[in-house]
Amino acid sequence: MLRDTKRSSAIESQGGQTSVDRVGLLCAIAANSMWGLFPIYWRQIEGADSLELACHRIVWSFVTLAILLPLMLRVGWWGGWRAVATSLRDKRVWMLYSIAAVMIGINWLAFLWAVNHGRVLEASLGYYINPLFNVLIGVAVLGERLGKWQWIAIAIATVGVAIMTVSSGGIPWASLAMATSFSIYGLVKKKVYLPVLVGLMLEVSILFLPAAFYLGLRVNDGVSALQFGSPMVTTMLLLAGVITISPLALFAVAVRKVDLSLIGILQYVGPTLQFLVGAVLYSEPLDQNRLTGFVFVWVALVIFVTATHRASRKNSALAVR
Repeated sequence: MLRDTKRSSAIESQGGQTSVDRVGLLCAIAANSMWGLFPIYWRQIEGADSLELACHRIVWSFVTLAILLPLMLRVGWWGGWRAVATSLRDKRVWMLYSIAAVMIGINWLAFLWAVNHGRVLEASLGYYINPLFNVLIGVAVLGERLGKWQWIAIAIATVGVAIMTVSSGGIPWASLAMATSFSIYGLVKKKVYLPVLVGLMLEVSILFLPAAFYLGLRVNDGVSALQFGSPMVTTMLLLAGVITISPLALFAVAVRKVDLSLIGILQYVGPTLQFLVGAVLYSEPLDQNRLTGFVFVWVALVIFVTATHRASRKNSALAVR
């Protein structure tokens, strides 16, 4: 009798998951689409090097969140000021978010460097291989176990990256820096429980002083894009915080409303759009060897997602029993 009750409740919960929340789905698609089209935005800002763009992203994200978060906390979001203040008294929270801040800073810098140097395809590769790096870190650090097909997927992706490395005459360091930093960032964020935007505020707060100092030096030397850039460039720099935060806010809504398996599949919308932007819009070189490398990575991702989904369904079925 108890087993039947468990089965019926599990079936009901599975039935609830099949009816996807439209608002959550739209938020997930919008967030990943914005990330995928980011290269177009940053490419329009002329006169700023990659480090200056990364610093503008940090500083104006700090300013934007400093305006938004007090309003959200005042109306009781995330438990209000007391809940956040309690977390911030924990030294471990500051230590972990300091690591997260460094990792997200490296990720943003590598991404902007790739965009500024006409290597949007490398940026897309970084986000394609990021889930596989997540798994490897999970195995190495958390002791997670992988199935045979998941290991095969990682091996195929490694071959793809090796083909691109040999064909291009050098290691795609921007891709590897993006994937590694974001994987470590994800691992650290698993250890902390602050809401997404509160956590991001803590991260950019840690990076704010060095970023503001660097921008100050640029202004003092008379070489800042804010000084000699067009009104459009100035506006785009000032909106860097809004552009950075908007997809994160949409993603936070999506995670609460949409099943994580669907979120996992939709995360490939971003790198796919970046690939199209680099190959089609900016006509970056895509010779046969590089395309072959991407095909290996795509095949690896299909195998990996399929194997992971089957393992998840199997575990769910065993839990119902």
